[in-house]
Amino acid sequence: MPRRIGQILLSGGLDSTTLATLARKETDELLAMTLNYGQRHAIELEAARKVAQRLVLAHKVVDVRFYRDLAQHSALTDTAHYALPTGRSADEIATGIPVTYVPLRNTFFMTLAAASLESRVLDAIEGEGHAPEDIEPVLYIAANALDYSGYPDCRPEFYAALTETLRLGSKIATQYCCVMRIATPLIDKSKADIVRLGIANGAPLDVSWSCYGAGPVPCGQCDSCQLRAKGFAEAGIDDPALGV
Repeated sequence: MPRRIGQILLSGGLDSTTLATLARKETDELLAMTLNYGQRHAIELEAARKVAQRLVLAHKVVDVRFYRDLAQHSALTDTAHYALPTGRSADEIATGIPVTYVPLRNTFFMTLAAASLESRVLDAIEGEGHAPEDIEPVLYIAANALDYSGYPDCRPEFYAALTETLRLGSKIATQYCCVMRIATPLIDKSKADIVRLGIANGAPLDVSWSCYGAGPVPCGQCDSCQLRAKGFAEAGIDDPALGV
């Protein structure tokens, strides 16, 4: 069996916590990366640390706060000019691209994660002498197109195009024919599906954080809080994070 080297973008939210739990079980070496991009809900950084600790997962927090000033057209990066949407209906949440979209965030994040993953794979091939055909690089992201259909960087076609970009632009693919796979197993699942999957696999959802607010408790009104609550309600499961 090929040696599976994995990299996951871990925000500390419901989706990425569930995915990290699944990825941890199916990889030989998994590194979680959390990006501090100056977001308003920085409490998620601590949630990601707790998730990684509970999963005994190698974890790196990368400081890219400069990105906040470049991708400023968002309620998550410029709190002075853009209000956080609250109390929206399910139909409103599903319509258009909301102001919580951060310009090209997933494109930027995936590039950083892919660079880290490629470096690790090159170390295995060129440093440790492993045959390229014995290495399987996998880049995990908890993108979800069902509940976040308004976000263009959460759609399957984006990840299909990005896979080809990484194939054409990476040394591991062009020199060693070792193609990086992007895994998005949650992309077509409902929040209820994700809740059930997380609970069934023992994901530490009790320490996860989904709210766009700064805490110390979830606001219950932002889009992310409402989607999370809807998922647990439809799954018929109490949210363990609310009992912490």
